[in-house]
Amino acid sequence: MTDHMTHVDGNVLAGRLADLFEFDGTMASLRCPGCGSVEVLATAMVYMDGMGAVARCVHCDDVLLTLVEGDGRAWLTLAGAMAIEARV
Repeated sequence: MTDHMTHVDGNVLAGRLADLFEFDGTMASLRCPGCGSVEVLATAMVYMDGMGAVARCVHCDDVLLTLVEGDGRAWLTLAGAMAIEARV
């Protein structure tokens, strides 16, 4: 960052993020942090139990994302995905 740049809060991203997340998430490409492969989420190995779902890389078994739902809320963690590509 340069000293002359100013910033605004994250609310400025609201419209763009809403646009981006209006897609079929299973067709989004994710880059695995473990092996670097890029595959659509639909090819991941998903393990589900009462606590939620864990999607793992089909090539190396690294965690790509976790999804937990309850009490009318959802928690989505993409810590394992280095990048996500969606056609917009």
